[in-house]
Amino acid sequence: MNELTYVELLWLKKRIENYIRFGNTVENRIIDRSRRVVAFAPGSIFAFVRWTANDFGTIASRVDILRAVGAGKRCSTVAYVRPGGDILLTATGWPKVEKVLEIIDAIEATGVDAIDVSPEYWRHVHSRLAVRENPRPYTRQRHEAWLMRRRIEP
Repeated sequence: MNELTYVELLWLKKRIENYIRFGNTVENRIIDRSRRVVAFAPGSIFAFVRWTANDFGTIASRVDILRAVGAGKRCSTVAYVRPGGDILLTATGWPKVEKVLEIIDAIEATGVDAIDVSPEYWRHVHSRLAVRENPRPYTRQRHEAWLMRRRIEP
């Protein structure tokens, strides 16, 4: 079995946009002008954004922050993601999606790459958004603590 996690990206002008907001891909295969498939190594974290519209406006918007899993590992199914992933955050509806994108921008503004953020922080953001509360900001001190914890944990 293949160890990679594959994500199908689709772009149809003013109809469907599936894209990766952040993440390090290890493969990128172009299928045609509007479709491609990217792959992530096990353990890597990425944000997958989906947006769909019709003639009257936005139908659905969603962002998932996932951790790629290895072959044979437990995972949750997510549309367009094979075999699935460890879901760290899910937000549906434009107000929540916009808030998550703003949080990602704020993290990157501090000089921290979003792929290096603590998985627990993404779960914290998910939980806070689910109850309509503002998540705590991800600071450099919080990031340094995560890096130290990651070094000492097996």
